[in-house]
Amino acid sequence: MTTSFRLPDLGEGVHEAEILAVAVTAGQAIQEGDLILEVETDKAAVEIPSPTTGTVTEIHVESGDIAKVGDVLITFSTSDSAAPSSPETQQETEPHVDTQKDSRPAETVAARAATGTPSTDRKRPVPASPSTRRLARELDVDLHLVTPTGSSGVVTAEDVRQFAAGGATPDAEPESRKVEEIEGDIVYEAVTTPSRQFAETLPDFSQFGEIERQPFRSIRRATANRMSQSWAQIPHVNCQDVVDISRLEEFRQRHKDDVKKAGGRLTMTVFALKAVATALKSYPHFNATLDLANQEIIIKKYFNIGVAVDTDHGLMVPVIRDVDRKSIKELAVELHEAITRARERKSRREELIGGSFTITNAGAIGGSHFSAIINHPEIAILGLGQGRMQPAVVTDKEGNHEIVPRLQMPVVLCFDHRVADGADAIRFMQVIINALQDPDELLINMI
Repeated sequence: MTTSFRLPDLGEGVHEAEILAVAVTAGQAIQEGDLILEVETDKAAVEIPSPTTGTVTEIHVESGDIAKVGDVLITFSTSDSAAPSSPETQQETEPHVDTQKDSRPAETVAARAATGTPSTDRKRPVPASPSTRRLARELDVDLHLVTPTGSSGVVTAEDVRQFAAGGATPDAEPESRKVEEIEGDIVYEAVTTPSRQFAETLPDFSQFGEIERQPFRSIRRATANRMSQSWAQIPHVNCQDVVDISRLEEFRQRHKDDVKKAGGRLTMTVFALKAVATALKSYPHFNATLDLANQEIIIKKYFNIGVAVDTDHGLMVPVIRDVDRKSIKELAVELHEAITRARERKSRREELIGGSFTITNAGAIGGSHFSAIINHPEIAILGLGQGRMQPAVVTDKEGNHEIVPRLQMPVVLCFDHRVADGADAIRFMQVIINALQDPDELLINMI
């Protein structure tokens, strides 16, 4: 029996992946669970195991290719004893599919995709990943009634959500979506892929000199799309200040070796994580998302803070969960491990999702004041600059002024003005500043 392995729905709106490596060759015998491919989505690198035991007969992709959900990646030859009554039937499979294998011929799937219509044959299983099937059960949605938008007729999780919300599924690539209508004025949310939306005909630059073309893929393209979406939708406002971290640096120097022995690194970002978690509890509107479709502000009761990491393959944002419940030492170890995995392209997908606020620290590479773009759908991001010795005016208890050298660190809060106002942003920043200026304040007020 011949089995075609297709790129499964990887969830979280992921529709395509770049093939990083093919771990098998044509003619190779494999066991179920053996590594066959390594792919990279806009979330993370993912290792894909073989869904079956058999022999690799054909490889349809190579390193550097972009595959969409539903595309055939590898064809296997499996034991005849497992074949259906017709020896010519081709089985389409995906990893970890437990109950419903899509055994329809490939041309049937392709025809359904071309027409963009739901399946009318209730006897045939609908091609969808296990996570999509589970979502359909939870929302009480019959997959046969859902119009597929995935490649080769695959029903995606977003198709199911759209059907449950309004009884219909979207086009594969909608240009915009209506959000609200007030007194005849219609407000649309742009969802066109920015890289396509602003595509233009460029001149032939090679006529002016030597050029090099590099693929605009995976993490870099995903970052561009998300940043374009954020900048187009969110009215960014920034609030800037400077923190005297002289005492905090003394505290860090005293304890950094103990943290290093535990496997972590005691950086300013670690202290910022704790300070931000404290501030978010006092000002929860900065731990929120604006839901335009339902005209609601979603306040998150959890404190999962993302940390932007500069890597050789692009910007990644691992999320540190439950920051409010962890000690400084625990955060130092967890953050160091998360940064290491991100730079080695070993981050798991679940490490890169679920954030409610983001911190980006440019101080490690010498950056000063800068305004970061909000990590949509969050509503705020805190930027840290490099701490530098600068002259500062210090006032003693008697009111006398003195100019002394102090370690000063710039901080910039960028926030969504639709959800929060400037006055609240300043108060939010003051909580963070007070915590970072005084280690005792930071430790006493950690909640």
